[in-house]
Parts: sequence; C-alpha cells; structure tokens
Amino acid sequence: MAKYLAQIILTGAQVIGRAFARAIKQEIEASQEAARRMGNGKTRTERITNHKVGLSLDEAKQILNVKNLEKEEVKKRYDALFKANDKTTGCGSFYLQSKVVRAKERIDLEFANLANQKDKSQENTSSSNT
Repeated sequence: MAKYLAQIILTGAQVIGRAFARAIKQEIEASQEAARRMGNGKTRTERITNHKVGLSLDEAKQILNVKNLEKEEVKKRYDALFKANDKTTGCGSFYLQSKVVRAKERIDLEFANLANQKDKSQENTSSSNT
C-alpha cells in the first residue's frame, strides 16, 4: 500500500512539474513576442524618448491634433489647448492640461532628435569632402 501511495505522489509531482515547466515556457514565449511587437519598427532613440516622457510620438500628435511636425502648427495647437484647459477659467482640467504639456515635450524631443541627426549627417558630409 505504501508503495502505491509513493508512486501516486511521485507521478503527481512529475505531472505538476511538467505542467509548470510548460506554463513557464509559454509565458517566456509570450513575453518575447510582446517585446517584439512593442519595438516593431522603432529605433532605439525613439523607444528611449517614448520611455522618458511616457508618450509615443503618435500619441503626442493625436493629443495636439497635428498631422505634420511643423513647429508653428504645434505651438499654435499647444497654446490653444493649454488655454482651453486652464483651471483658472473655471472649466479647465489639470489632467488634460498636463497631457497637453507632456505631448508638447514629446514633440519637442522629436524636434531635438531630428536636429541632432541633421547635424550629424552634415558633419559626416563635410568630413568626407575634406
């Protein structure tokens, strides 16, 4: 009787161990797939910038309702939305105003990244010409 009880316990432990190992393997695969999807088509700089501000460039453009990255249009939309959500007017929302600020910060970082890339390409061009 003890022999059968030991076999049942041993078999149960093996079944649970295999199921646990399979679950861990599936979780790792799912995590790797999610990481691949999140970084899909994004450069390292873009992922770092998104992480810093907490917004992607697409989200920032949606919040400010801009299609193209033109400084004047972004500034105009930012000023209008910031004023519309000002708490001192009585109908504003601090949360929405902070989202507008974060969106502007994210787009400003994109402008800075684009300027850095442009400077680097000009340096590379001028150094290769000499």
